[in-house]
Amino acid sequence: MEIRRAFSGAPWEERVGYCRALRAGDRILVTGTAPVSEGGGVHAPGEAYEQARRCFEIIGHSLEELGAGLEHVVRTRMFTTDIERWSEYGRAHREAFGDAPPTTTLVEVRRLIDPEMLIEIEAEALVR
Repeated sequence: MEIRRAFSGAPWEERVGYCRALRAGDRILVTGTAPVSEGGGVHAPGEAYEQARRCFEIIGHSLEELGAGLEHVVRTRMFTTDIERWSEYGRAHREAFGDAPPTTTLVEVRRLIDPEMLIEIEAEALVR
């Protein structure tokens, strides 16, 4: 089975030794994706909706590199430092997937890699 990998250029990918997304056959796994801006800093500090929206944007680009799109996502996992802001994350999730919603899980965690990050999102997609 051919395995293809996509990289976003985030500094952690090389330092930690992982790829942004991996396609093995029909399955694509997207690693935990944080709200990193084009310049490498945290996107929209303190803004839950904007951070989640940015995560889905990065996920979408990674899927495109591997021949898929957000419409192929079947599961997301969202890790947040403030679960009380669930409706803001939910709004971004709904906008990202529209009429093709995947399954999802939202879990509160103590902290993420940068204290200004409020959310990190994983995704799984199937392409036939």
